Amino acid sequence: MPGFVALVLMLALWAGGVGQQPLAAQTNKQIRSLQKQQTTIKKDIASNEQLLRSTKKDVTSQLANLQVISAQIDRQSRYVDTIRAEVDQLSATLGTLEAQLDRLEADLSECKRKYQRAVTYMFRNRMQTSKWQFILSARNFRQMYRRLRYVTEFSKFQKAQAQLISQKEQTIRVKRDELAGVKKEKNRLVAEGQAQKQQLEGQQRERQQVVDELNKKQKQLQGTLAQQRKKAAQLDARIDKLIQEEIAAAERRRKAEEARRAEAARQARLKAEREEAARRKAEAARRKATASGKSGNKGSRKATASSASKTAKPKAHTEEPKPSTPRFTEADNADRALSGSFAANRGRLPMPITGSYAITTHYGQYNVDGLHGVQLDSKGINITAPAGAQARAVFKGEVTSIFTYGGLYNVIVRHGSYMSVYCNLASISVRRGQEVSARQTLGTVAPDATGNCTLHFQLRKETAKLNPEQWLGR
Repeated sequence: MPGFVALVLMLALWAGGVGQQPLAAQTNKQIRSLQKQQTTIKKDIASNEQLLRSTKKDVTSQLANLQVISAQIDRQSRYVDTIRAEVDQLSATLGTLEAQLDRLEADLSECKRKYQRAVTYMFRNRMQTSKWQFILSARNFRQMYRRLRYVTEFSKFQKAQAQLISQKEQTIRVKRDELAGVKKEKNRLVAEGQAQKQQLEGQQRERQQVVDELNKKQKQLQGTLAQQRKKAAQLDARIDKLIQEEIAAAERRRKAEEARRAEAARQARLKAEREEAARRKAEAARRKATASGKSGNKGSRKATASSASKTAKPKAHTEEPKPSTPRFTEADNADRALSGSFAANRGRLPMPITGSYAITTHYGQYNVDGLHGVQLDSKGINITAPAGAQARAVFKGEVTSIFTYGGLYNVIVRHGSYMSVYCNLASISVRRGQEVSARQTLGTVAPDATGNCTLHFQLRKETAKLNPEQWLGR
């Protein structure tokens, strides 16, 4: 009997301590982030494939195509990298799931073994057929109560064990299905990764063919690049001049506003001085008239003079304003607020072109891979898009300059102390002095040698040149 009690208690404690293993989430936050990146990059790749349509074989067209292909390779490489990262993450998830499945199967085996042991004990002691005989054969009421309690607890334990075994079997089935799903997703990604890698290799071969052809035309290539650098330098000089003029004009407006305010303060001060002189003259006349009056009205005159003096006293202290020459005008404060708002959106500004795009020329100096002795130097970035693309403002501001160069329009928008520059526009839809909002259309981008549209975009803070890619959200 004591052995039976110990067995019941041991099994009850063991059953209470065993819980289900928590299910591991296959699509956790990191995997979802990778999948989101894949979707975005894949969409960009699909929409930008139409940029590679040029059949011209001249150096300018080939160079433009090379830049588009390089941009596509960069995106394709990032897409392959995200697939590889997700496969690695799924491999780790598979390891976790397999370990959990092993633990669950071990728990189930142990649970079945202990349940079998309990059933064997019950059979050996014939408790199923002689349960009431076992209870009624007690020597006294106290022992009968204890036996009844033991039998009741043992029946509850049997039901709990059966439920626990059923739950564990269900958990194992779910875990196996989850494991199979992760394996299937991993296999799909591995196959897709291999296909995308082959596509990337094809793009790299295509790029190498263009590079080889350009290297054969080294003389023409250098001449074209020299011509492009010359045009870019002239355009940059024009932009610099206009921006410096705008800064000088803003400074003149600020000084004129300060002078206007100073003059207004001076006029107010002169008016107050004239009013004070008139008041004193009138007071002196009243005193003189009072002194020549009858002496019988002395007390009344004193009261009147005292009353006039009391009412006139505070006036002398409140009428005269202090001269003021404020350092910052209302326009300055508005510019500072706009500048702060613009700076707060660093890395989140919208792309200055509509539709699908590829950044084909980057900011600063860099060598073109594969081309001998070719170094590009850009004060902004080139953004290539399909025909019909439009330029749009990256932030609210004022159109301060519109000028033409090489038969194309160029627009400068001021955002406080920041300036955004949009070049190579075939037509414009704004005017100088117009207030524009973020994403508002400025004009249509002109087509380049390949038939695509290439917008040259620059970003400045007063005269300092900024890297637009660090400010744009992609």
